[in-house]
Amino acid sequence: MSAPMITERPATADGNGVPAGAATGGPGSVAIAGGGLLGMVLALRLAQSGHAVTLLEAAPQGGGLAGAQSIGGLDWDRFYHVVLLSDGRTRALLDELGLADRLHWGTTRTGFFTDGAMHSMSDSLEFLRFPPLSLLDKLRLGGTIFAASRIRDHRPLEQVSAVDWLRRWSGPRVLEKIWMPLLRSKLGDNAPLASAAFIWAIIARMYAARRAGLKRELFGWIDGGYGIVIEALQRRLDAAGVRTLHDARVASIEGHASGAVATLADGRRIAADRLVSTLPVPVFATTCKGLPSAQRARLDAVVTQGIVCVSLLTERPLSTYYVTNVTDRWVPFTGVIEMTALVPPERFGGRSLVYLPIYLPQDAPQWGHDDAAILEPCLAALERMHPHFDRKQVVDAKVARARHVLAVSTIDYTGRAMPTVETGVPNVFQLNSAQIAQGTLNVDETLGVVEQRLAALRRAMQAGTVPSAPETRA
Repeated sequence: MSAPMITERPATADGNGVPAGAATGGPGSVAIAGGGLLGMVLALRLAQSGHAVTLLEAAPQGGGLAGAQSIGGLDWDRFYHVVLLSDGRTRALLDELGLADRLHWGTTRTGFFTDGAMHSMSDSLEFLRFPPLSLLDKLRLGGTIFAASRIRDHRPLEQVSAVDWLRRWSGPRVLEKIWMPLLRSKLGDNAPLASAAFIWAIIARMYAARRAGLKRELFGWIDGGYGIVIEALQRRLDAAGVRTLHDARVASIEGHASGAVATLADGRRIAADRLVSTLPVPVFATTCKGLPSAQRARLDAVVTQGIVCVSLLTERPLSTYYVTNVTDRWVPFTGVIEMTALVPPERFGGRSLVYLPIYLPQDAPQWGHDDAAILEPCLAALERMHPHFDRKQVVDAKVARARHVLAVSTIDYTGRAMPTVETGVPNVFQLNSAQIAQGTLNVDETLGVVEQRLAALRRAMQAGTVPSAPETRA
């Protein structure tokens, strides 16, 4: 079995429309565009089943959203992550990589910053005392959560917006003080577009975690962060014979009856029998040539959400809360995640690691702001929220950006927009996080895309995808 061929210069096409000398990847060869966590795990699974795999990643290192950064001399996650007891796929991967002993558990507390004041809502008694809601509001909120936890089929929920469904079940006051802040914390200004299936999936995941955690907020953290997972996964890929190319941004993708070709930004052409894209949907849509009009319409219907995430290493903790949900709209971020409320502070040299997520639509002006313009309003807001905090306590600060983090579960998402494994382009397929039918993006759901769709991908690759009837090409 031969690996995908790499040619360093463009070549003229042969009679089949395939670049000369570029479509002779050996039997069973697969190129994967996108070396985030999903792409890396997919590469491992295909290599384990006998394929010769080349993994193409635009960044200098793999991992994508699970990648690490250096802050204050410490290596930790660029974006915040947590493991729930119900995250079986994540725990299985850690065990497979020999990292099960690096997973630790702890209880956490939850805060709400609303109407300019901080409130704790970490247990049932604090919930009953929560000032912004009346007793009737609290009963309706509890009823909504219970009702959602009993739903097994999410598909009817895709036909109604989350805002309308929550207003009907919980009432306008609970919607304003609890649900809308939660929706905005994940979707920003795209929150009104989400279907009820989105909030149902969040409730179901947290409800499952509380059952597994014996009604406690029991969360897991990986000693060393997800960086050690990515390093271990890369070693496993190397051992499995996967060829990984970093700094290899895919500029275009072509599929033909005899194979597929990815052209990199530097002009190299990577050819294989099959190509699987794990790129974000908008990126794939602009790079893949010859998409049928029906397939392009589905991809164009996907609304992607981005994130700008501020990381702060501070001399002192801000609070005792792992998560502080923020309801006041003057605050530029949608929540505060303080890792040191979960991870022992000595892991960070006695300092506190704080994440401030800002979820943004694609047309948000913040995408054009530099780090200083992002940091200043965040620091000013923290000083108002926590009078004991002074920006002089910040040891180091980082700003991470990801333009396409998750696909919003819009109305009728699975029927109208969710990408299919087959693309309509011969020998080109896709697996990506937009195929999470409902809910929010997290490591366990990302691993679920591979687990749930790998068999379908293998069948499609074996059968080929040359259309049985001509289609209009976009």
